[in-house]
Amino acid sequence: MDEQTSPREPGTPVEPRESPTPLEPPERPEPRVEVTPAAADLIRRLRADHGPLMFHQSGGCCDGSAPMCYPDGEFRTGNSDVLLQSLEIEGVAEPVPFWMSVSQYEVWRHTRLIVDVVKGRGSGFSLEAPEGVRFLIRSRLVGT
Repeated sequence: MDEQTSPREPGTPVEPRESPTPLEPPERPEPRVEVTPAAADLIRRLRADHGPLMFHQSGGCCDGSAPMCYPDGEFRTGNSDVLLQSLEIEGVAEPVPFWMSVSQYEVWRHTRLIVDVVKGRGSGFSLEAPEGVRFLIRSRLVGT
């Protein structure tokens, strides 16, 4: 038997593996991402000051694993990113897209992300940095 052949009985059908496409998260009845009331308040303030917004969460070092808030379109997304959800925030005219890098999505794909805000200094690149607070992800395991 060569290295390419799997050990199985002759004539046994090979079951195809289902591999989820990381660029298209499966449809779920519940939202993939939600925001706390405190985060929604901050998003409304940031929207009033900066216009339409977006979030991106990468897997980088330091604050890279925290959700970063930018003016919509300021952070360039591509094939290495997943659009998890467009957040509907009461009092914000347009949905706020929440993007995540594919590598992070592979780690977080079985969780519901909850965007919260806490006191403290976050990244200088995220819009909330001058406010003395930072966005933070809390999570809850969900079924697959």
